[in-house]
Amino acid sequence: MFRKFNTKEDIAGQTQVKSSVQRSIRTKILEQYPALEPHIEDLLPKKSPLFLVKCLDRVNIVSVNGRYLFFNSFDGPFFPTLHVLHKYPDIMPKVQVDRGAIKFVLKAADIMCPGVTSPGGRLPDENLPCDTIVAIQAEGKEHAVAVGMLKMSVNDIKTTNKGVGILNIHFLNDGLWKAIRAM
Repeated sequence: MFRKFNTKEDIAGQTQVKSSVQRSIRTKILEQYPALEPHIEDLLPKKSPLFLVKCLDRVNIVSVNGRYLFFNSFDGPFFPTLHVLHKYPDIMPKVQVDRGAIKFVLKAADIMCPGVTSPGGRLPDENLPCDTIVAIQAEGKEHAVAVGMLKMSVNDIKTTNKGVGILNIHFLNDGLWKAIRAM
């Protein structure tokens, strides 16, 4: 999604949202990530203005105090940026890819089932349904390297062990990561 994202060319504009819209966004984010409840005031303070950065391809980025925190596409679910995920690593389920998959994940490739079912990979114990947002860890690394969405359930990934299992949405050194680092 953000492989070739460029802040000068891809941002169409930004608008400060009304307090009612800000409450709505905050509520949706808390519904998706209940573990953020104790930290929500740090991330999305009620008194600070919230901006929606409109990008091409119908992507919206939630920005507070000049920091990009969450994004969504076509009014779909909110995804945390990797900076938020690194600060609050336990807000979502984790999937681990083996060492062989790391270089492909960092080049925007979707995660294949064998990359998470091999000895270096790891899937959650519970059966997560399709379209669940997950943090993608790398074998031997401390922080998440990507944010993804399950294309099939965890049980299907384990049994099929073939094809694309997780869509790679946002990864280290993509355009959004670089835009945040430049801020």
